[in-house]
Formats: sequence, C-alpha cells, structure tokens
Amino acid sequence: MTEVSTVAVIIAKPGSSAEVERALRDLVEASHAEPGCLHYSLHRGLPDPNLFFTVEKWGSQGDLDAHLGSSHVAAALTAAGTLLAAPPNIMPAEPLTVGDPDKGVF
Repeated sequence: MTEVSTVAVIIAKPGSSAEVERALRDLVEASHAEPGCLHYSLHRGLPDPNLFFTVEKWGSQGDLDAHLGSSHVAAALTAAGTLLAAPPNIMPAEPLTVGDPDKGVF
C-alpha cells in the first residue's frame, strides 16, 4: 500500500471567507474519522484571508478516492460551492524526502 499526499487550494469569494472556513472546519473534523486518513490539516493564507488550503496524507489511493466520494465532501462542496471564486484545485503529490527525514516529510 502506497501513501498518497494531497494539497487542495480553496479560494473564497471576497466577503465569504467566514462561511467557507466553517464548511472546511466541518469537513476536516469528518475527514479525521475516515479510515486511511493519516493527516488532514486546514490552513488560511497570509495575508489573503480568502485563501485556504488543506494538506492531506492518505493510506492509499483507494482511501483518497473514498474520501473524495464521501457524503461530507459533497456536503462541504454544497455548503461552500456558491461562495468559492473557483472550483477547489486538488493536487495529488508525492513527498520528496530532503535533509532530515523527521523534518522533511509530514
């Protein structure tokens, strides 16, 4: 089984960041309970409060696929959909360990 990392970039329309953040917080909490979720953190951009991103690590591609097809992802997209400046940009990634392996990979 190969772990899969993902970074998702979410941009709220101006004036909508509080509602988008609420939907994303709910999504993170539900995602933490999923089998195969090894890491799922939410971040807000600085200095742009309309920019959010998630950094995720899943046990396998199947775990990520199940997450993307889950009811709580659908609910978050429904809750935040009209409040987003663009569809979320979901980018699968593979970690490249550089330097200290304890600091170079999450």
